[in-house]
Amino acid sequence: MPTRKNPSGRAPGRPARTRGDERRRLLDVALALFAKRGIAATPLAAIARRGRVTPALLHYYFGSRDRLLDALMDERVLPLLEPVRADLLAQAHDPARQIETLVRSLFRVLEANPWLPPLWLREVLTEGGLLRERLLRGVASRIAPLLRDAIAAAQASGQINRDLDPRLTVVSLIGLTVFPFAARPIWTRLLDADDVDAGRLATHTLALLGRGLELEHA
Repeated sequence: MPTRKNPSGRAPGRPARTRGDERRRLLDVALALFAKRGIAATPLAAIARRGRVTPALLHYYFGSRDRLLDALMDERVLPLLEPVRADLLAQAHDPARQIETLVRSLFRVLEANPWLPPLWLREVLTEGGLLRERLLRGVASRIAPLLRDAIAAAQASGQINRDLDPRLTVVSLIGLTVFPFAARPIWTRLLDADDVDAGRLATHTLALLGRGLELEHA
């Protein structure tokens, strides 16, 4: 007897994909393409093709590229960075611990989300990057001043080297955490360093910072 077709087009016994699942999958597809090609070089039609959906369905879920980028920030990037801010607030009484917490938290996030460093370099640090203003309006604008003020307070109490500029120290911290992951394919090859993982990077970075900042806990 011929097999009866399922009117939904699904194989018998296969659960239907919910709208939420489909939307999250398409957001992951867009994220992967943006990290690889850049946002400007990735039209919505390319996302639809890679996601194996029609452009109309992609438009149904996101409407426009701007709304897709808003969803990317709200649902992928900011949820990764907000816990870092929470960790900093929890250690507000101890600047040295705050810095260690920031380094370890960022390394964990970057290791678990390899799409983030290239996206950061391409779309946040590069002039004209399409995520810069969104990130500045989001959690980043609440993390950087928090860390700057903590460093300044620690300097005033003699815990941190007074010759350092708290603002530039924040810049140095970001450079020592995000850049190693963004440039990882280069330095691991040049320096025969494939064995260096996030834990080892964190240990090295904290040792480097401990001497430079003259932290009490170093």
